[in-house]
Amino acid sequence: MATIGQLMTRNLSFISENVSIQETAKLMYTKRIGSLLVKKESDFSGIVTETDVVRAVAEQPAQMGQLKVKELMSSPIITVDRNMSPHYARDLMADRKIRHLAVTEDGKIVGIISVRDLLAYFKTVGKELQPSESNGCT
Repeated sequence: MATIGQLMTRNLSFISENVSIQETAKLMYTKRIGSLLVKKESDFSGIVTETDVVRAVAEQPAQMGQLKVKELMSSPIITVDRNMSPHYARDLMADRKIRHLAVTEDGKIVGIISVRDLLAYFKTVGKELQPSESNGCT
């Protein structure tokens, strides 16, 4: 069985907590990613997602020029160990109603796993479990 460490994105993208939401949205768009870890000095202090940005635009359109990442980010960061199963990550995301988890190894963030990563994995696993059309099973 696969582990989260095998499915995660290892390339960590991050942004300073004092960056504007507009700049954050541009960075996500350019990198084609749905979340950024938020850095305060040398540590990660939170996570900001596309959903956070969309909600900010909808709720506070007049203040978009002034909003900073630290005002929207989720903190503390919800994490999962890289050796856990995709099923565990799926259930944690469902329970917490989130789409991204930071992945840790020995307590240090080493990757990100998204609901998209899990959907791709479960789609592949589902195909492996389906009976083939050629074996006559119905």
